[in-house]
Amino acid sequence: REIGLVIHQIANPFNAEVISGVSDLLEAEGYLVSVLDSRDDPEKEARNLEAFIRNARGGLLWVPSAEHAPRTTDLLQTHRIPTVTFLRRLPEMTFDHVGIENHAATYLATSYLADLGHYNFCYFGGMGAGQVREERLAGCIAALADRGLPPPVIWESPDSKLSALDAALALRIAHPETTALICNGDMVALGACLALTRLGLIAGKDMSVIGFDDISDAAVATPPLTTMAVSPHQLGLKLARVLLDRISDPTTPIVNHTATATLVVRGTTGPA
Repeated sequence: REIGLVIHQIANPFNAEVISGVSDLLEAEGYLVSVLDSRDDPEKEARNLEAFIRNARGGLLWVPSAEHAPRTTDLLQTHRIPTVTFLRRLPEMTFDHVGIENHAATYLATSYLADLGHYNFCYFGGMGAGQVREERLAGCIAALADRGLPPPVIWESPDSKLSALDAALALRIAHPETTALICNGDMVALGACLALTRLGLIAGKDMSVIGFDDISDAAVATPPLTTMAVSPHQLGLKLARVLLDRISDPTTPIVNHTATATLVVRGTTGPA
């Protein structure tokens, strides 16, 4: 009656809200949820998964690391542990999966700002070539290409407000022409808005900023953050439900559920 949840960066409010949704449903069904943070480290992830297997957990919810070790997948299959992957799909679709329609979401976000007259875009935040970031970046690039607009500046930042604040200040110096930020997540979007405030600028007037996730802080920020909402708590509930269904009937076909994102317009976006 214990479920393992292996995730990355528990401190990120998006992940915290997902965990809350998972716990609400699983604990109501009599399960205990154990959460481990692998920090996107494949070796640490392998140790965490092997520990769950040795202790005979009843099921696993898992965000695979960007470079997960293939032996972890083999172990889970060998021990027949009910498993649901989250956010990042495994190429072979070995397990049930719950994800987000990332490409479509950032395509919509970019189109919205392009329709407001923005021309100089930046895809802001995230690091490296992770699956989720690559899908979101591709959606932004596709929307601009379809409108005959130049490709975005791509500016990396760790997914925290403090790191994003520093990155946005550097972006402003390097590319002062940028008026539209499509952000990899709400945390980097909120950090970018703080940077604008520090520069004496206003998000939504001097630069438009769109986040991704709709964490609880997004609605109460100053100004409130425009974002692509996926309701992380509801995602956690869905994740738990898919696992419970797998536990109750291991013979059903593999499920691939992708959540759509909704554009929520608040105060950080406006005409160019």
